[in-house]
Formats: sequence, structure tokens, C-alpha cells
Amino acid sequence: MTEQTLAAEPINAKKEDLYSAKPWQLIWRRFSKHILAVISLWFLLILAFCAIFAEFVAPYEPFKVERLRTMAPPTGIHLFHEGQFVGPFVYAMERTRDPETTRVSYEPDTSEPLPIRLFVASSDYSFFGLFKTDIHLFGVEGGRRDQINLMGTDDLGRDVFSRLIHGARVSLSAGLVGVAFAFVLGLTLGSISGYFGGWIDGAIQRLMELIRSIPTIPLWMGLAAALPVVWDPLIVYVLITFILALIGWTYLARVVRGQFLALRNEDYVLAARLSGASEYRIITKHMLPSMTSYIIAALTLAVPEMILGETALSFLGLGLRPPVVSWGVLLQDAQNLRSISLAPWLLAPGGAVVLTVLAFNFLGDGLRDAADPYGQ
Repeated sequence: MTEQTLAAEPINAKKEDLYSAKPWQLIWRRFSKHILAVISLWFLLILAFCAIFAEFVAPYEPFKVERLRTMAPPTGIHLFHEGQFVGPFVYAMERTRDPETTRVSYEPDTSEPLPIRLFVASSDYSFFGLFKTDIHLFGVEGGRRDQINLMGTDDLGRDVFSRLIHGARVSLSAGLVGVAFAFVLGLTLGSISGYFGGWIDGAIQRLMELIRSIPTIPLWMGLAAALPVVWDPLIVYVLITFILALIGWTYLARVVRGQFLALRNEDYVLAARLSGASEYRIITKHMLPSMTSYIIAALTLAVPEMILGETALSFLGLGLRPPVVSWGVLLQDAQNLRSISLAPWLLAPGGAVVLTVLAFNFLGDGLRDAADPYGQ
């Protein structure tokens, strides 16, 4: 053989960069190839920004009542006025009443465009309790400022878009806090059950089967109905998230238990045990990191379930109640056929729930595939 045949094949720059990449870089490269997951990530990041800075993003206060703009349809955004490009603007909505049916309707006043501007001064609010300001992300410049309702108004004239943004803060945080509780509970009990086995495994499994055998909605309703109506909304919020966590931990615990049963007899676990490593170190340093992809998938699937649980309870009037604004509370306005037929835009919180659940599911699929050590 010649020296050329014995020499190793040269490594190009791309392969060298791949071989020297850190684990998180490899995960990001695989994740970025999942188009739906990337789109979902950006959607959730924008939604999280809107929820955190709800007072700044929303053009109006969520409780601001306008008696003369009840059930107003969504305001259309235009770019051209009388054939000329003006930029984004809206027309003022004139309220009229049919003399025969007494039904209220709104017609656009096309005589004057109201330009939409960024960082417009409107109602005052406290920015995280640090200072007061009146600057909002967008608004209308003109004589009448309360003329932009991107998703219409409800039966009290409150802006649906502003209430939807404020409701995102409560619904998303309830799902994330509930998943945090369920994560700790499910990870702890699932790892103990799968690692030690025996009567400990049997007791935890019987508890999980008992919880899973009870129908979810009646169990939610029973626990939520036990909360006194006169309690502070903040206390009710914390207890609702705790109730969701008490029911939602079983799925993660079952996933973790199954993985522990498969891994506890692996060679590297036996080697760690023979080397004198403690049970805590074996679980936290050797076994849990090897199932990262499964835990990520379980968590991302649990968040939508928590959001749906909060929405269902609040929609039924057993969860969060006014004056708290959440997506479930907002959907209470669309409980009857008359409201839906006259104001279908009141179903906007339901659309937000659907999009958020789908985004979390797509994000979970992308993270699971990217974190899988055996993935391509």
C-alpha cells in the first residue's frame, strides 16, 4: 500500500466544526431544521413578550368600559384613502340604531383617516410598580383616540384585544406554574418508583392509577368548587394551579418510571453503583440526563393540558373569576348562541388557546427530536 492510501481522509471545515461542536450547538442545529418548531418558538416568544408587557402592548385598559361602543365589530386597518397611500390607519366607527328593530350597528366614517402610530400616549399605568407612564405600543392619533378595536368590543364596550393580551399573562403563567409543580412531583415520584421498585413502586403506581381512574373534568370541578367564592383572586389563582398540578403529574411520573426501569440495569449504572456512588448521584447525574428528550416531550405536552384545564374551569365558572382576566374567563361571554351570532369575535380567546396549544405541541416535537442523542 502507498502512503496515500494509508493516510486518513482529510476533514473539511464543515466536518471539523461539527465534531468540535458543543452539545447545545448540536441540539440547536437539529432543532433549526424543524420549521414548524422554529415558527412555534417565535410565536411563543412574541406571546410571552405580550403577556409580560401587557400594559404596554395593549392599547387600552382591560376594564375600561365604553357604553357607546358595546358589541362593536373589529376595526379594519387600511393603507389607502381616496386612492392615495396614507399608511396604516382606521376609520372612526359611527354608532347607529335601526328605528324598527332597535338593533345597534356600526358604520365606518370614511371622511377622515385616523393614522395608527407607535408609542402613543393613552391611559396611565404602572410599569411593574417602578414608575408610571402612559406610553402604549400602538394607538390612533386623532380627535377620538378610542377608535381602534382590533378584535372588537364586548357587551360592556371593553376592548377584546386588550383583554386578550392581559388574559395571556394569567393563562400562560397558570400553565407554566402548574407544570413546574407537576414536574417536581412527577420527576421525584417517577424516579423513586422506577429505581427502587418493590413495594415502593407498587404504592406509587396504585396512587397514580387511582388519580387517573377518576374522570378529569368532574375531579377538577369538585376540587375547584370547594374553593370559597369570597377568597382573594390571587389565592384562588395559586390554588387552581396547585389543583392542576396534583392531577397532571401522573403522566410525567409514568414516563420517568418506564425509562428508569429500562436504565437501572445498564452497564454504566451498575458501574456507578459499584464505584460507591450514592443513589441520589446515580439518579441525578447518570440516569436523568440520559432521558432529557423524554422529559422535554412530557413537559411540552403538559403545558397545553394545564392551559386547557385552567380555560375549562374558568369557562365553567369554577376556576378563576372576574375581575381576574384569563382566556377561560373571557370565553364566558361566548357561552350562549345569541352572543356568538351577534359578536363572533368574542370567540377570539378560544382561537388563542388553540394556537398556543398547537405551538407548544410543535415546539415539543422539535425539542424532543433535537435532544434525542440517537437522532440524526
